[in-house]
Amino acid sequence: MNGFVSFVGSGPGDPDLLTLKAVDRLSRADIVLFDDLSSGPVLSHVRAGADLIAVGKRAGRASPRQHHVSALLADHARTGARVVRLKSGDPTIFGRLEEEIVALREAGIAFEIVPGISSASAAAAAAAIPLTRRLSSRRVQFVTGHDVNGALPDARNMAALADAQATTVVFMPKRTFPALADDLAAHGLPGDTPVLYAENIGHVDQRLIRTTIAALARQLRCAISDAPALILYGPLMEAE
Repeated sequence: MNGFVSFVGSGPGDPDLLTLKAVDRLSRADIVLFDDLSSGPVLSHVRAGADLIAVGKRAGRASPRQHHVSALLADHARTGARVVRLKSGDPTIFGRLEEEIVALREAGIAFEIVPGISSASAAAAAAAIPLTRRLSSRRVQFVTGHDVNGALPDARNMAALADAQATTVVFMPKRTFPALADDLAAHGLPGDTPVLYAENIGHVDQRLIRTTIAALARQLRCAISDAPALILYGPLMEAE
């Protein structure tokens, strides 16, 4: 008899930001497959005796293939286990969720999705800024900074990305942001557009840097840390 899979959003890493439903699923799980960014204090809510399996993928590091992760989920659920697939942030945002759902549906295994706090929302909260602003920013857009090969995606809607009246959040942005900044300038977005660089959000060593698109691009051309980060740009970053 098949078990059940809960896709659980762990939020940005601070265990205080877990939802009650997430804590409940972790406390009752038999097996937890967790992302690299979902490790640490969040796993303290897993019950004693549960199996913990690290399946995280990080740029530039040896990582399990996605098809292997999907197969693991199905294989463990087939034993009748209660399985939690713990994903950083919210599972529905750049989390390869669809591929894992397809594998479970093909295997006839039931699942649920437990939302988590997106790192974008957590970064805005940490910086004490809104993601939207009346009159000057009525739209928020989430984009990825790299494609499956780690390069800046080819299919880019530059009119949208260079919209000065939108808040843009770039996930996994560090290696490709200098090239994106060049494209933004070529499409009319000023280099002095305010930027928030948010690193290790939800952790004790989180770092927030307020700067401009041009200045951040220069910085990232010179040095890139291994820490996970987001880049937010648009009218919201200006100091009040």
